Amino acid sequence: MAKIFIVEDNPTIIKTVTTELNKWKYTTITVHDWDHVDTEIAQASPDIILFDITLPTFDGFYWINAVRKVCQSPIIVISAADIDSNIMHAIAAGADDYIMKPFSTAVLLAKIQALLRRNQQAPSNEKMIWDNNQLNQLTNELTTPAGIVQLTPTEEAMLAILINHLNHTVAKEQLLEWLWQGGKFLNENTLNVNISRLRSKLAIVNLKDSLRTERGIGYRLVTNHEK
Repeated sequence: MAKIFIVEDNPTIIKTVTTELNKWKYTTITVHDWDHVDTEIAQASPDIILFDITLPTFDGFYWINAVRKVCQSPIIVISAADIDSNIMHAIAAGADDYIMKPFSTAVLLAKIQALLRRNQQAPSNEKMIWDNNQLNQLTNELTTPAGIVQLTPTEEAMLAILINHLNHTVAKEQLLEWLWQGGKFLNENTLNVNISRLRSKLAIVNLKDSLRTERGIGYRLVTNHEK
């Protein structure tokens, strides 16, 4: 079964979450050394990472940034920091979703299962092409004439959807439906920040202008002749 790495220092929350996840036969792993969280996660190679924001030594923002350099597993932020800027900061750093404390374990489980289903689905095509660019759906790598960029699972999933609808606008509601079960437990800002993060990755390989925002509607990936 899937491995869930829990980055949390509250024993009560750890016990609650591990008990619920173990019921569903998920393997749970917790932090042993708060000075080397990124190393422990890289060695564990989990399927999902649950991250608190307020932690010993360094905060969750620091560790999410560090983890994204060594691991591309989906990250769900679990935090009492209910300020929108904190949530968006976590998403911008590399998180894929979030849930606020106090939280329902049923909602957390639904989020975990949604991300697992999305990431375990076998892609119809291992490699997707648009113009001279190639997206590898198995490695989450985008190869372009300007270089190679590593995407997170959510960034890869968004780009794959946009490639499948090349030169056509994909509504925000459709993206939420395909990526996060209709966004039932999400603020639309989560989608916007994930799109912004994808656009930043595209900018690294000179493709920022390929991703268009259709204000109030959605997003469109365009080919060179449409620019």
